Amino acid sequence: MTGIEDFLHHQSEIIDRVGWAVTAVHPHADDTDHHAPFAYTVGLTAHNHPELLVAGLDPAISQHLLNDLAARVYDRAERFTHGQRIGDLIAGYDAVVIDGTPTAQLHPGAAIARYGQQVRVQQVVWPDPEGRFPWDAGYAYPPSAQPTLRRP
Repeated sequence: MTGIEDFLHHQSEIIDRVGWAVTAVHPHADDTDHHAPFAYTVGLTAHNHPELLVAGLDPAISQHLLNDLAARVYDRAERFTHGQRIGDLIAGYDAVVIDGTPTAQLHPGAAIARYGQQVRVQQVVWPDPEGRFPWDAGYAYPPSAQPTLRRP
């Protein structure tokens, strides 16, 4: 098997066992466009749910957040709506869910390779320390720190 075949086989085993897998995308060291890391689920599409995505956080943190939310979707049939605030995901802060379509910066390639263009995406957006989001005036980080699929 090639590297990608091994990756897809391992991912399939996780999806079969858990219901989804989390894939992290790390920017290359020579990335001159300053792309942020991001992570996304793969497997929720097979159950007619959007895949979930988090951008700009450490991959281990993103994996934890995505596994929490994916379990709510997969195990409890919880649905998230565009603009919904989630108050029990990040201690002391709300996160906001936004619907969107993949972009060049936030492209869930493994999900699209597996399920094609039927993949829908919901991004979980985190606030700065003052509770502001990327679309709010005074957001503490540059836009490249947490690219978004769109505004709520």
